[in-house]
Amino acid sequence: MRRLGIEGVTTLLRRLRGRVRAASRGRASPRARRAGLRIVFFTPALFLIVSFVAYPVLATVGVSLFDANGHFVGLANYQQVLGSPDTINLNGFPKPPPFGTLINNAIWIAIHLPLSMFLGLWLALVLREVRGSSWIKTAIFIGMVTPLIIGGIMMLYIYDGSIGIVPRFFDAIGIHSLGVGWLQRPTTLLFGLIFGSVWLWTGFSLIVYSAGLTTIPKEYWEAAKIDGASTFRTFTQVTFPLLKPMTIVVFTMSILYELKIFDLVYGATNAQGGVGGAADVLALQMFRQAFVQLPADFGTAAAVATFLSLLTLAATILTIRYMVKR
Repeated sequence: MRRLGIEGVTTLLRRLRGRVRAASRGRASPRARRAGLRIVFFTPALFLIVSFVAYPVLATVGVSLFDANGHFVGLANYQQVLGSPDTINLNGFPKPPPFGTLINNAIWIAIHLPLSMFLGLWLALVLREVRGSSWIKTAIFIGMVTPLIIGGIMMLYIYDGSIGIVPRFFDAIGIHSLGVGWLQRPTTLLFGLIFGSVWLWTGFSLIVYSAGLTTIPKEYWEAAKIDGASTFRTFTQVTFPLLKPMTIVVFTMSILYELKIFDLVYGATNAQGGVGGAADVLALQMFRQAFVQLPADFGTAAAVATFLSLLTLAATILTIRYMVKR
């Protein structure tokens, strides 16, 4: 009897221990399942990032350290790129173009960035209370969704000396020096493409700022009006500061667009950047050295690509840090 009693107690303890283990496994299994799901969903994204971002970037940096014959040259390709008149050409400046791809990109940023950003902001403010403004915004946004290569081909007709609307407009108002084919003259080629790209890009800043204006309570504007603030003061002290997150987005995306501009220039001109290379840019220089010139110089092209990536990264970091601190 005593033996049977001991065996019964032992069996009971085993059952209790089994239930405790099952319960503990039951409590841990949801966490395990969640961790497994995270791994399952994260693995494809990690694979794509490594395959199509990390590896190409590292491979490009590696190629930039070798010459066209496969010999290791270190930073010689970067010295060649930065010392080339194709990149920086300021001899006798100011003078007619070309100024070099890096200078052309800088000119593009200096003109395109403020025009597209503040034009989009102005349109967003003007169209805020206009009935049917969504149709107008849609029409303006068409330029944003138009492929840039198509936009470049459109520039050929817009600036054509015979049928272009821009030369005919300047002829009509008596400025005959600008009533010519803009893309056929080195002095007007780059500026024509920049102004054309303002139209193509303004839709982006318009939509972003329009969305930002909907987040500002109307009570702020009403309070400023009651206090007697002028329209300009209301804009500078109330509206624009509250649009700071949108300004960061527009500023950063515009810088990236202007640094990597390629297809608009290629579609409107050629692989050389138009007449005398007046509209040549860094991305076009990279393309030309890798896929146009013979023999191809992938080392120099990779150096241009790496340099352009570093410029883009530095501009993005500096912009975000400066805007966020303020």
